[in-house]
This record gives sequence, C-alpha cells and structure tokens, in this order.
Amino acid sequence: MKTKGIILAGGAGSRMFPVSTIYSKQLIMVYDKPMIYYPLSTLMLGGIKDILIITNSITIPFLKKLLKDGTHLGIKISYEIQDKPEGIAQSLIIGSEFIDNEQIVLILGDNIFYGSYDFLRNAIKNNKGATIFGYYVSNPERYGVIQFENNKTISIIEKPKVSKSHYAVPGLYIYDETCSRVASELKPSDRGEFEITDVNNVYLKQNRLNVIKLGRGFAWLDTGTPSSLMDASNFIETMEKRQSLKIGCIEEIAYNMKYIDKNSLKSLIKSYPTCSYKNYIEKLLM
Repeated sequence: MKTKGIILAGGAGSRMFPVSTIYSKQLIMVYDKPMIYYPLSTLMLGGIKDILIITNSITIPFLKKLLKDGTHLGIKISYEIQDKPEGIAQSLIIGSEFIDNEQIVLILGDNIFYGSYDFLRNAIKNNKGATIFGYYVSNPERYGVIQFENNKTISIIEKPKVSKSHYAVPGLYIYDETCSRVASELKPSDRGEFEITDVNNVYLKQNRLNVIKLGRGFAWLDTGTPSSLMDASNFIETMEKRQSLKIGCIEEIAYNMKYIDKNSLKSLIKSYPTCSYKNYIEKLLM
C-alpha cells in the first residue's frame, strides 16, 4: 500500500502573536530554515513523496512560492485550506480526497525530529491500523499523554491536569485508510475541536493502535511557543556547527534519497542567490 503524507501547518498560532497575525508560524525561521522545512524533511526521510500541506488561505501563497509543487525536489506537493482551525483531527477530514484509501503519515508543522529515521520507516512498513509514538517529557500536561499498565497502553488523555505518565504523544501519527471515516464520526470536544487523541482512542478501543517509545538519542522539539522556538533554534545551531551538517535541508535529502539526480541539483543551485545555504548544497557535488 502506498503511503502519503500530510503536514498540518494551520492553527491560530495565538501563542506566536503578533507575528501570527501576518502568516502561519510555519514560515518562521528556526535557526537557518523556515519551520516547514523540518516536518517536510521528516516525511521525505520516511520515504514519502506525495505530500499535502494544509494551512490557512493567507499562508498558502507564501508556501507555494517557497515549495512550489515539489517537482524540483522529486516529490509532489499539493495544498488545501483550513478555513477555521478546529483541531488536528480535522486535517484527516480536509484531506480525505487526498488520502483516497491509502495509508497516511500526519505530522504537525511545528514539530522537529532529530535522530535516525529507521523508527519511522519501520513503523510505516509494519503499521496495522494506527501507530503513534511516546516521548518522555518533564511537562506532560501540555500534550496528549499515554498511560501504560504492565507495558501495555490502556489510555491516552489529552492535556491531563494530573498526569500518571511522562510519555507524551509527539505530533507524528501513522494511520490506515480508515482514518478519515474515524475522524468524520467524532464529536467536537469541550473546547470545540476535533481531537487527534479521540482518533487514537478509537483505534485503541479497536485494538488496532501500536505505540512505539522513542528512547534516548532521539530528539523531539515542539516549537509552538516563543521559548520553545528559541530552544529549537539553539539546538539546530549547535548541532549544525558541531557536525558541519545541516538538519532539515530538503535539497540534500532529495539528492541523498535519490529523488533527484546530480543535474537536477545543479539546476537548483544555479537558481539560488549567493548565501551560506547555497554554499552548503554546492559541497554535495564535490
């Protein structure tokens, strides 16, 4: 079965006010690249080449100018509008025609993942129903939280006031072809949103939910607040300077994944202005 990808780059972005009054936060720079590059690179590294970006009508022209239709990266990018942000699960309804009875990987546009991507490729390959991930955090009350009993998942609770677990659900989910139907049958929560936690709990009740814990050596960064955005930028800067390797460089990923060949990369380089980003990509041809 083919696997497609969805990036949810919408939301009100209220925690990023006042810049969120101009455009989606996914266009904000995280160190040296727009935020949207990082979730896009995650999908590309997962082997996904057919991607839908969901955002608001104001931001779509900027994203199309930035990423076009993806042909230059050897992938296909399409766009849909989220008129009103009503929860993460709404993306599965908006993207129902795009999903078209295929497996889907949904990633939030403000989530950054760093480490080996074998976990994602294996999860995509072995998914039977839905797969989510658990990441140990110190402040689980900000997220959907997974509760375990004898190492078995027994519940997922959205932003609990008192958490019985430190395992949060990152904004990365794998769903089978039934996900749009599951989402369309949900009722809005008390805060008026279609909760992705409710989707996960449906799969859990059906005994079709797999939970994979992400251990040490892997980083998940949520850039939804000014403070976390600064932390992420500092993290990216530190790693790139130490290793002289970029994180989330979509041209490098496209080339290494053989989505584009050397001639295509050369053409891309010629179209870029003189800058450190271009200099880095040029080194791939040496």
